[in-house]
Amino acid sequence: MNRNSNGGISGGAESEHIRRHHIHDVADHQCSSVLKKHIRAPVHLVWSLVRRFDQPQKYKPFVSRCVAQGNLEIGSLREVDVKSGLPATTSTERLELLDDEEHVLRVRIIGGDHRLKNYSSIISLHSEIIDGRMGTLVLESFVVDVPEGNTKDETCYFVEALIKCNLKSLADISERHALLDRTEPIDRT
Repeated sequence: MNRNSNGGISGGAESEHIRRHHIHDVADHQCSSVLKKHIRAPVHLVWSLVRRFDQPQKYKPFVSRCVAQGNLEIGSLREVDVKSGLPATTSTERLELLDDEEHVLRVRIIGGDHRLKNYSSIISLHSEIIDGRMGTLVLESFVVDVPEGNTKDETCYFVEALIKCNLKSLADISERHALLDRTEPIDRT
């Protein structure tokens, strides 16, 4: 990992999650980062949104449409249309890992009209207690080529901004659903 965002990754548990799930081979012409988001909703609820490789628009605000090919299995492809305002129109993405037990999803961009060449991301979800209730720590990491004419910092800043928007949307939607569930506080004794 080249960078840590969102205040950095702290604590032994978070570092262990990164070591287990967020290892990328980063070449000299690439940048990489890991971001985190604490969500006030249980893992099963957050995972129900994240695992839908065929429906990223459920929480990703920059996705206008997605057409998935095949079943939800390793190697499945999706064609994503990107909303206007971004320097992209389409993205072709492959599902590389979908682990319902460990709550890990890995996706690689393999084509499309954009500048994110050799982009690969991993998102993992981990249970935690937030204010006495079940919550979720979301970690998302990526690696991507630095486009010609850009620096590593510029590239990481751009990708991190997109991921932060996605994670904020994921948190807002998950927390709204959690409020509807009215989960009871967990006994801390």
